[in-house]
Amino acid sequence: MRSLPNLDTLSLTELVAQMLAIRASGYLFDHQILYPSWEPTTDKLKRLVELGVGGVILLGGSAAEIALKTQQLQSWATIPLLIAADIEEGVGQRFAGATWFPPPMAIGAIASHNLSLAQTYAARMGAITAQEALAVGINWVLAPVVDVNNNPDNPVINVRSFGDNPAIVSQLASAYIQGAKSYPVLTAAKHFPGHGDTAADSHLDVPVIPHSPARLAEIELPPFQAAIAAGVDAVMSAHLLIPSWDTEHPATLSSHILTQQLRQNMSFEGLIVTDALVMGAIANRYGANEAPVLAVEAGADILLMPVDPEGAIQAVCTAVEAGRISKERIRASVERIWKAKLQVVGENREQGAGSREQGRKTRERGETRETRETRETIFELAKPEAFAVVNEILSASQVVRGNVPLMSAQSASESKKLRNLIVVDELLGCDFLHRKAPAIALPTLHGYTTQLCDRHTPVVFETDDDCPTLLQLFIRGNPFRGSAGIAQVGQVWVKKLLASGNLQALVVYGSPYVLQQLPPMLPSIPCVFSYGQMPTAQAVSLSALFAKSI
Repeated sequence: MRSLPNLDTLSLTELVAQMLAIRASGYLFDHQILYPSWEPTTDKLKRLVELGVGGVILLGGSAAEIALKTQQLQSWATIPLLIAADIEEGVGQRFAGATWFPPPMAIGAIASHNLSLAQTYAARMGAITAQEALAVGINWVLAPVVDVNNNPDNPVINVRSFGDNPAIVSQLASAYIQGAKSYPVLTAAKHFPGHGDTAADSHLDVPVIPHSPARLAEIELPPFQAAIAAGVDAVMSAHLLIPSWDTEHPATLSSHILTQQLRQNMSFEGLIVTDALVMGAIANRYGANEAPVLAVEAGADILLMPVDPEGAIQAVCTAVEAGRISKERIRASVERIWKAKLQVVGENREQGAGSREQGRKTRERGETRETRETRETIFELAKPEAFAVVNEILSASQVVRGNVPLMSAQSASESKKLRNLIVVDELLGCDFLHRKAPAIALPTLHGYTTQLCDRHTPVVFETDDDCPTLLQLFIRGNPFRGSAGIAQVGQVWVKKLLASGNLQALVVYGSPYVLQQLPPMLPSIPCVFSYGQMPTAQAVSLSALFAKSI
């Protein structure tokens, strides 16, 4: 890995470029790009990296693809890159094949009755995530979420938070950071100054936090203070309007919030990174090139996912040349970026030193050191001990109600079929369901016929609907969806099945707030709740429902 150049040798354009982290597809080929307005083609991505952007955030693809992608990106870069990913639930949340943890709120649920155990799980989750991130070339983990989710209607944070108690969120976030610091990766606490008490999605519009400074100091700020004390490397801003602090600008664009509150009052010396500037709360209101300038003026060090990277670089340079932003302000940000990069670049240099003899042998085989290391480290993913931690968290946080285990085949009349009805928010792009997923495969072993539907599926009552039904609801808050509650189609099915007496059992995966929205007569129905939605969560939940018969 190349060393970092002296800042005095860099031009203004090169310095500003280092303040950008652009988005790219984790897939290897251009025809696989899913979001062409956000993810550049290979040629354009290479041009931006060669232009000198400081970082890349990746989404999509398998862990093996990411290992190759990150190697390719670093090979293009003159200055080593920060390569980031939103892997709040482990590398497997975004990149298939790696370990996928349940959301942080599962650990928060454990903390309500065993804080020490929950802290252990948070630390192990942080360590495993960091280790697997490094194995695929990611050196910046955009986690933990330290928002206090005290609004059940929050559509964007929801189960991504450790919970609604500031003290517990603080302790679990600190444990996660300390676990991650076992490895040379960067971490990021988000979303400052707190996105938990919102009912709007900042991906779509600007939520307003109406609270007083005293209330913010009591609820929203303590987890960020704890994260800073634990040594978090970066703090990500939120696209929120907080009138008691700034009546005009959202936090991402507010110098009062980023510089005065975070940098000065809270003494944070690490990186301040914006949330994605392509999000509607910013892009729709301030424009592609003005928003980056405002963010730098506010105190941001890294501009995440600007709409137009080259335009953003030019706009910030123009602002410096016009005297709107001082060159010293740019220099201060890049110095912080250099300090952060040295934490990961220095370690990579040390790990990559190797022996000259080993280097000679790999060259003789026509194999580079990077290729050899990629091949070796990719097998460090999804180890049995990592899966053991996932299973322990799922089991310890799971809620079981009613008369389980369910003896499905014996309880149903032989003249009636058994139905496995699965309701998800969006079937297209649903990465936790496939033909062999436990939610489908395990009930099939018990004679159930699967029926899938989502919020787009019309609810049509057929004459053969009169059958014992296992209802599985996959519902959690998701960005861009604008809702964290049970979908209308799910409500209709619950009411219909209860009225007909055909609701045999219920499994809810995702948001615990959904349970509060279900009809009051539901406690008499066998029910299992899991914070996770991934296949491992399905297997653990259905094992509780059917017990030893699976």
